[in-house]
Amino acid sequence: MSETSAHTHHGIDYIELAVTDLDAAKRFYRSAFGWEFNDYGPAYAGIRRFDGSEGEAGGLATADEVPTGGPLVLLYSEDLDTTLRAVGAAGGTVTEGPFDFPGGRRFHFADPSGNRLGVWSER
Repeated sequence: MSETSAHTHHGIDYIELAVTDLDAAKRFYRSAFGWEFNDYGPAYAGIRRFDGSEGEAGGLATADEVPTGGPLVLLYSEDLDTTLRAVGAAGGTVTEGPFDFPGGRRFHFADPSGNRLGVWSER
């Protein structure tokens, strides 16, 4: 890991909330908690870090319905492919990806209890 990285290998790094109406969700979180957002088009908005530092703490992702199980927790990896193999070897089930997104690459998986998480890495 580089000395300047704000990410911790295999640490919880980002929380993604599914929302059915992005504009309404942004209004709610802005009004209730003072959150500010980085807009990435009509279906996604990043939640700016609360301490004023650069980066994001999470995001709002448009979905047809909000899945059960709560928000998507994203872990960070310095080596996505190695982490992908480790998840499978440990008994996890990859449910999506790996795929590219504007900030890097990621995959989603279910742990043996069915909890859905994701892992991302910079390009």
